[in-house]
Amino acid sequence: MPTEILMPALSPTMEEGTLAKWLVKEGDEVSSGDLLAEIETDKATMEFEAVDEGVIGKILVAEGTEGVSVNSPIAVLLAEGESADDIGSTPAAAASEAAPAADAGTEAAAPAASEAPATQAPAAPAATDGKRIFASPLARRIAADKGLDLSQIQGSGPRGRIVKADVIDATAAPAPTAEAPKAVAPAAAAAPAGPTTDAVLKTYADRDFEEISLDGMRKTVAARLTEAKQTIPHFYLRRDIKLDALLKFRSTLNKQLEARGVKLSVNDFIIKACAVALQTVPAANRVWAGDRMLQLKPSDVAVAVAVDGGLFTPVLKDAEMKSLSALSTEMKDLATRARDKKLAPHEYVGGTFAISNLGMFGIENFDAVINPPHGAILAVGAGSKKPIVGEDGELSVATVMSVTLSVDHRVIDGALGAELLQAIVENLENPVAMLA
Repeated sequence: MPTEILMPALSPTMEEGTLAKWLVKEGDEVSSGDLLAEIETDKATMEFEAVDEGVIGKILVAEGTEGVSVNSPIAVLLAEGESADDIGSTPAAAASEAAPAADAGTEAAAPAASEAPATQAPAAPAATDGKRIFASPLARRIAADKGLDLSQIQGSGPRGRIVKADVIDATAAPAPTAEAPKAVAPAAAAAPAGPTTDAVLKTYADRDFEEISLDGMRKTVAARLTEAKQTIPHFYLRRDIKLDALLKFRSTLNKQLEARGVKLSVNDFIIKACAVALQTVPAANRVWAGDRMLQLKPSDVAVAVAVDGGLFTPVLKDAEMKSLSALSTEMKDLATRARDKKLAPHEYVGGTFAISNLGMFGIENFDAVINPPHGAILAVGAGSKKPIVGEDGELSVATVMSVTLSVDHRVIDGALGAELLQAIVENLENPVAMLA
């Protein structure tokens, strides 16, 4: 039976995407690993690879189509010996044929992508349907050569079809029974979201305006931050940090690193200070996991990067183990690829702690929204010259930076949050000791 190629989930938060461009056409032969299409997710434009070999029998979704749901059919792949006449036997085609035809005596034509029924037919069984085993011809040949029983192999292709990768990795021993899929918790009822679209349009009907449609990234940012403010019990801790020692140390290091083309920023020191502080106060290195907390051993620090239309939070993993120059180089690379929307999902997913720095815009202080499931986020303001009173009572001038730690009270209590922030302050005010 022809295989349906389904809209992939190319990022953890992706529910639908835009089929930006087809890289193949009907009649093209493809192999596992060949590029099929470019998909715009909620975060980036990514290339989609084939997982099986065959011929593109029919393209179901035209390029440029927006709002294509994950796991909905976008094309049909024909295996060896199959033809376009067999496409009507696919679940999507069968569902479309169930609709009333204009002429009962005439075979119904295949619907266009925009005419697909709202409710999809149930997915086929994972690997077998009665006595039949769904596997690609190449997978069957490899299985025969290796003496494998296909009925004992769990397929990873569309609708459980066994593909080349499944049999290459398999041994002659029966494969373990696939774990039953975990039940997905029902989504919480949506809270009131303010005035309706119609109400807002009516309010500004007599004003000149331009409507701006929401792309996938903006929808995701809106949904996640709304969820964060509604479900996370935020509290805020504020401190001023004297930067004079750090700025002097940074200047010395940058002179020494100039020959290597490395220039450290204040943000590089902040990343390192937070990573080391999470090791000093390990009980604060936690995330919220619904009915439990996870306490991580490494310091995986996320850093907010503004991009056109939204933001990314690339994660610097094992940041406590890396030198300042390594962190600086990695952060510059991640930020550049984030702005080009070229980050892979594993580069912006995870972490326990985040940093949002608006100091370069002259913002002195602000409160950042926690990015779930993180336990905290540090909002960093601009450093500026301010009068201070020293321990000896003398008035002097210092470069002072204001920071605010937003904390998830479910994960970190007030005293623990204060201890974490104190460790960050000490690291930044005594940078040499932080690196010892």
